[in-house]
Amino acid sequence: MHYYNVKDLVEEAEKRAVTIGRVVKEMEAENLEVPVEQVEERMLAQWLTMKESAEIGLSEPKKSMGGLIGGEGKKLNDYRLNNKTLAGQRMNKAVSRALAVAEVNASMGKIVAAPTAGSSGILPGVLLTVQEELNLDDRRIVDGLFTASGIGIIIAQKASISGAEGGCQAECGAAAAMAAAALVELAGGLPSQAGEACAIALKNVLGLICDPVAGLVEVPCAKRNALGASLALVSADMGLAGIKSVIPVDEVIVAMGEVGCSLPDSLRETAKGGLAATPTGRELAERFLGKF
Repeated sequence: MHYYNVKDLVEEAEKRAVTIGRVVKEMEAENLEVPVEQVEERMLAQWLTMKESAEIGLSEPKKSMGGLIGGEGKKLNDYRLNNKTLAGQRMNKAVSRALAVAEVNASMGKIVAAPTAGSSGILPGVLLTVQEELNLDDRRIVDGLFTASGIGIIIAQKASISGAEGGCQAECGAAAAMAAAALVELAGGLPSQAGEACAIALKNVLGLICDPVAGLVEVPCAKRNALGASLALVSADMGLAGIKSVIPVDEVIVAMGEVGCSLPDSLRETAKGGLAATPTGRELAERFLGKF
């Protein structure tokens, strides 16, 4: 069993009055020829690793391998706890966690690629926060992760989840779209609303380049995880409010793939363009390379 577009996933879920996550985990179990409970346990293990990486990133911040980031997640979380934030407590809680996980990744800690290591902070950042806010148990979050993974599989098939192939829109953009869809269903929204949230998130990052300074997954990657978390939350709220994307989600995904193919090589993870090519970016690259 396979689904090649979001429309089919949504229609199957709504026909059966279940979540997209339910459809996806049954598909996975059928394809692997194992019980549904077995794929649920595997996803639960991934979720527990996500939670651990967020907790470590905030409680034990470390400098990244390149020394360009480290501690920003904790800094934002401390600010949130001691101030009236402009973006609000829930938003900043999710963003601080997204930053923290990105920092764990950059310091060679254990994370879950979701869908890639460079975008690993977005899903745990928002899902942990919504879990607390809505008082959801881990099993419920696992269902949301299956929703996210179903969206991610289709993006990978119809476009890309690789920064080297499609720019950061394919990494942090895909993660934000996956997270937005999962959030809608976790909040009790319809599968069709999850599809709309996915489209809204993804079309707002079309053309986002991949320009890692010194070739490291640190700058601007970590802060793009932060903004990806905020984008996912806003897109989910728009979907839950009944706001629709004028361009259908599957067409948005195809457009993302076409945009990615149109990006010059300098803007696709080669560290030859964008922020990596600025005077400061070049100076940091030379400083890092001088260590070896």
